[in-house]
Amino acid sequence: MSELVTGEAVALELRPARLPSRGLATLLDLSVVVAAYVGVSVGLAAVTASLDDAALVAVSIATFLLVLVGVPIAVETLTRGRSLGKAACGLRVVRDDGGPIRFRHALVRGAVGVVEILLTAGVVAVVASLVSARGRRLGDVFAGTLVVRERVPAARADAVPPPPPWLAGRFAGLDLSGVPDGLWLAVRQYLARMRQLDPGVSWAMAERLAGDLAASTGVGVPPGVPPAAYLAAVLQERQVREARRAFGDGRGVGGVGAGAVGGSVAAVEQSGGPVGPVAPAGSVAAGEPVEPGVPVRAEDGPSGTGSVTGFVPPV
Repeated sequence: MSELVTGEAVALELRPARLPSRGLATLLDLSVVVAAYVGVSVGLAAVTASLDDAALVAVSIATFLLVLVGVPIAVETLTRGRSLGKAACGLRVVRDDGGPIRFRHALVRGAVGVVEILLTAGVVAVVASLVSARGRRLGDVFAGTLVVRERVPAARADAVPPPPPWLAGRFAGLDLSGVPDGLWLAVRQYLARMRQLDPGVSWAMAERLAGDLAASTGVGVPPGVPPAAYLAAVLQERQVREARRAFGDGRGVGGVGAGAVGGSVAAVEQSGGPVGPVAPAGSVAAGEPVEPGVPVRAEDGPSGTGSVTGFVPPV
């Protein structure tokens, strides 16, 4: 990895292309360009057969400059640093600050490449790449460019990490209605990829997102809570609230087993009639209305047995 600092003081971690991949990309580019040069030369030879020797030399030099030098420069300029060979090998030419190259960068690289690649059969370019810490040839040094690996192995998408246990439920009373959806998306994407970022950059992004989230909720970040942990805890609180709205709070029939339901039916049959719509004393809550069809269980009542005291039949 090579760390580059942009004009906004952001550290970028790039993967410089090494000699084998760069050599293969250059070989592919040269094969295409030389084949085009040979084809154009043969065609011009048939057309300019009647010209004198001076004119033939001028045509040959112009063809060499246009095809072997001008075409690579034009291709790198139009594709922002991706020639045919570089695209096949997953490489790209970028500036030293990580930005896309322009015509002047491609022009310097192409002009110097005539000497270090074409006239010396690539010997100078190979030596310069081996000596350079980032694998740059002389054309890259003079142009202020760098060839990087644009296509890297895809990393497995990490799940959003949970907050620390000591933050569980701490933000239950937080008002999240004013937080925009774009901020939630940014928080989730950051938490999923924060392990892939530079530690300094990750901390700065977490502080900025935590500040935006605190401004949206109207409550500041608690002292002593790391910004990334604060983001994870608030995001988890939002997910819990969405789950409650979608599936309920989970305090329905699921808490009573099949045996309890059978016992409630027996209690109704023995009593000779249905139990009213209000739970009796010692049930779930004295005087609290009970939904029809839900068994009423005594919890911590006077008897302490925890048995079913009644059953409200469906209306």
